[in-house]
Amino acid sequence: MDLRKLCITKTDDQHCPVPNQLMHSSDGQGYSPSAPGSYSHQMPAKVPPHQSSGQFNYGSSQIASQLNNYQGPGQILSRVAPPSGSPVQQVGSAPQVLPPVPPNSAAGSSAGSFGAGPPGLSSWPYGQAPASHPAGSPTSHVAHMAGTAPTQPPSSLPGNTNPPGSYQFAASPGGPPLQNSYMKPAPAPRPVTQPLPPVHPPRPPLGPPPVSGPPLIRPSTLPAAAPPNSSVPQALLNSAASREGDAASTASDGSMVQNSYDAIEGGGLMATTHPSAATPNVNMSRNVGYSYPNLPPGYQNTSPPGAPGLQAPALQYPDGSKPFHQPPLGPNHLTASMGTLSLQQEGLRPVNLLQERNILPTTILQAPVPNLHEDIQKLNCNPELFRCTLTNIPQTQTLLNKAKLPLGLLLHPFKDLSQLPVVTSSTIVRCRSCRTYINPFVSFLDQRRWKCNLCYRVNDVPEEFMYNPVTRAYGEPHKRPEVQNATIEFMAPSEYMLRPPQPPVYLFVFDVSHNAIETGYLNTVCKTLLDNLDLLPGNTRTKIGFITFDSTIHFYSLQEGLSQPQMLIVSDIEDVFIPMPENLLVNLNENRELIQDLLKTLPQMFTKSLETQSALGPALQAAFKLMSPTGGRISVFQTQLPSLGMGALKSREEPNQRSTAKDIHLTPSTDFYKKLALDCSGQQVAVDLFLLSGQYSDLASLGCISRYSAGSVYYYQSYHHKHNPVQVEKLQKELKRYLTRKIGFEAVMRIRCTKGLSIHTFHGNFFVRSTDLLSLPNVNPDAGYAVQMAVEESLTDMQVVSFQSALLYTSSKGERRIRVHTMCLPVVATLSDVYSGADVQAITGLLANMAVDRSVSASLSDARDALVNAVIDSLSAYRASVLSVQQPGLMAPRSLRLFPLYVLALLKQKAFQTGTSARLDERIFTMCQVKNQPLVYLMLMMHPNLYRVDNLTDEGALNINDKTIPQPPILQLSVEKLSRDGAYLMDAGSVMFLWIGKNCGQNFISQVLGVPNYGSVPQNMTHLPELETAESIRTTTFIAWLREQRPFFPILYIVKDDSPLKSSFLQNMIEDRTESALSYYEFLLHIQQQVNK
Repeated sequence: MDLRKLCITKTDDQHCPVPNQLMHSSDGQGYSPSAPGSYSHQMPAKVPPHQSSGQFNYGSSQIASQLNNYQGPGQILSRVAPPSGSPVQQVGSAPQVLPPVPPNSAAGSSAGSFGAGPPGLSSWPYGQAPASHPAGSPTSHVAHMAGTAPTQPPSSLPGNTNPPGSYQFAASPGGPPLQNSYMKPAPAPRPVTQPLPPVHPPRPPLGPPPVSGPPLIRPSTLPAAAPPNSSVPQALLNSAASREGDAASTASDGSMVQNSYDAIEGGGLMATTHPSAATPNVNMSRNVGYSYPNLPPGYQNTSPPGAPGLQAPALQYPDGSKPFHQPPLGPNHLTASMGTLSLQQEGLRPVNLLQERNILPTTILQAPVPNLHEDIQKLNCNPELFRCTLTNIPQTQTLLNKAKLPLGLLLHPFKDLSQLPVVTSSTIVRCRSCRTYINPFVSFLDQRRWKCNLCYRVNDVPEEFMYNPVTRAYGEPHKRPEVQNATIEFMAPSEYMLRPPQPPVYLFVFDVSHNAIETGYLNTVCKTLLDNLDLLPGNTRTKIGFITFDSTIHFYSLQEGLSQPQMLIVSDIEDVFIPMPENLLVNLNENRELIQDLLKTLPQMFTKSLETQSALGPALQAAFKLMSPTGGRISVFQTQLPSLGMGALKSREEPNQRSTAKDIHLTPSTDFYKKLALDCSGQQVAVDLFLLSGQYSDLASLGCISRYSAGSVYYYQSYHHKHNPVQVEKLQKELKRYLTRKIGFEAVMRIRCTKGLSIHTFHGNFFVRSTDLLSLPNVNPDAGYAVQMAVEESLTDMQVVSFQSALLYTSSKGERRIRVHTMCLPVVATLSDVYSGADVQAITGLLANMAVDRSVSASLSDARDALVNAVIDSLSAYRASVLSVQQPGLMAPRSLRLFPLYVLALLKQKAFQTGTSARLDERIFTMCQVKNQPLVYLMLMMHPNLYRVDNLTDEGALNINDKTIPQPPILQLSVEKLSRDGAYLMDAGSVMFLWIGKNCGQNFISQVLGVPNYGSVPQNMTHLPELETAESIRTTTFIAWLREQRPFFPILYIVKDDSPLKSSFLQNMIEDRTESALSYYEFLLHIQQQVNK
């Protein structure tokens, strides 16, 4: 089928902008122009916000953004209707050239923020914040006022009248954690009323009931009026943020219109403690600011079997408070159980690394268990979601500095979960001061009051929260799901919306130059998209569109009623415009046939094209203009270096100079892609980049489009459908996961922590919108994040500290949701305790993120030196300050016994290795993975797992879905562990190698590989045949299980002794010497020499 083509150009007399239906008319999906907070009715005009503001302010017709000196394109598109019959087109001015963003800006805070020292230093003062905080660096953890950023942390929190020493940590007595109640599969459907699950028996109390009443709380007094020189503008006191302190988490009439996401989420780390903003209302009734309905809360899965629902009159609630029996958790309650205590002591046991060679565990290394009371620990957040580098938090920054270990958090906030409690009540209980969500680690002083575990403010318990939907009893707020689950999701009321939830909008941008068509990728992508159209996350509002480009840009009209799609060609790439106002993004359900026709036709349309140029920059500008009114996701497929228009690049790679670390180009060659990404972020658009290239494509520059818009980067080196067929399967599998996985739109994330701790650097793909609010236009379940922290004020009077991440997002079904994770950790006063609770995997993951930034801001050699010095410094400090008896050898606490091995593994990875083997784009892609992958995948990529698989048995096997999955022991990564009569599987995360020894048993070769002898094993074998033998079933089941554990598809290479891939296999033998790197033993000797200096 031939598409109808229409070439559109612009002449001087055609500058009559036209309306865009996406922005002007209602599409029948609830986007009426008269609706409050509806989408802008004109293309957003970016203007500089108030000088003191550090955030975006969203109005009904414009978006103001600020990134230090960055002020956006500065374009305003006025629109009028065209004369009848005139050509339909849209004129858009190209973005202005903007001043460069300072390197320490909030947006660039994940690059080069390593502490007080200059970039050239090769060691990091881990815990302390940079000497000069970058713009937008949080320094405090108390109440927030939108638009203000005090330069000095407040010394105390108004309203917190309890001295820190009187802090009480309380777990919830009574029933156990609700592990089966309020649980639902990860892609949560819309709320429905289902039968009530069985109620668990109550958990025994943690101690004897208190003999007297609850601890006395000194009544808070209202402070005097703000001093005349207060730095907070008076106008801000009535802003959305201050109102949000009273009403944003309550049920209201929805009339309040918030003007920024920062105000909606509320209470950032840089929050001010202006007296009139967050002080308890002493002279007012208990429920001031709350307007809760009288009915029991609308919790999911709470109606009893056979009952339509509970009516208010049936519940005779007493007027007064019941006696509240909650045992206070004194120091004796915080001491660990014997099991945990012995684990902690075990973590401190000295290990002589030069003598104990077999230190690698034979099973997957688990995160250390915090030294908390077991009843508290079982409520703690899953370490797969939220993890700290130190499970014992040092009391002071001085103690942290002595330990020479980094303090930080690693998060996987949107991970797919099989069970997730979802609260559908309109009441979301939060601290009125710092806006922390109520969680298992708050203290209930009595039935009616709870103390925040982050800022220690005493808050009232709202009336509705008194009702427990599980037991259908009144007066048990401490048994509510919010207080029994460290991970929970709320259905957000209208107060958490700046506009109606956006529809899912997906725009695909395809490179169709001659080079792209040669690779054959378009066939794979279009077929995979066709097969998964019905599985795209969304609902009846889902929209989809397509753009292709070579030296020109091609749009596709999918107007209902057309017999075939219509191609519109725009050749003016210097001043990109949208050729028609509608039908370029269309409803997927209503236009399915045209969309399917286009996907079937696209791969053949450009087969005879000889156009070799690539105008990627202008194509992205066009995509941005098309998506701006709604937001959504742009998926761009690129196969070469962009060569035309804005964003054109030139090759910077010289293969002969790959080994000279100073000459490699890790920084972007242009800021075009970063600036465009920031524009996208402001309009809730994320860009995902698929790079399929056998030649240098300057990923260092192109990757910025995804990094700052919260997108993802996929790289398929030397992709070709004939010459490299194994990459075709990889693209198919990963694209299917990409298209069908859960997605969150217009998201923001904030991380809070107990007063006294501060966050100073973020790592991941996002834009820091206002000091500490991460802008995530899209959030996906495969993305990880990391933050560095400092101990800003002494934690001497505290026994525990808490951390909380809150992710506010719009689901693909159009629901506004908040996912909250809360973690609690003990505070310690001695260096030995700090070491005993060190999490070596989390430490390595955070250091890897820091090293990527150091590579970019300084040099690769500086980053390598800093990684080595991290090991030397920590082991030196342990030797000098903790070891009571000095012993010969290289001593390390057991908790850090793998630290030198993991750092050596990092040094040998493509991101940081020296030598000529790593291509520049390959190195950059590995760095992108380090910054964006959750810790579990990062560790596998850095230190692969090696298994012997020619002797698999069912001993110790897992049984999952009626399948028996063998669990062979993990081996050390050294050739001395290989036997020529065996077969070994190396799982390196994104790739797997099955090495077959020359003398491998005939049984494995015939029963698993399906060939008669070793010589018959093909050189390019990448699949195991599915044979009906026990050996084959065990092996293929084990490999399939490993693959299912991750969101990407690892290719399996079968490697023989004479295989060209043998060098790649041996390159991952971390403990062996390579041409450019030391062996593990040599590395230990080097560390010992430095430690003993």
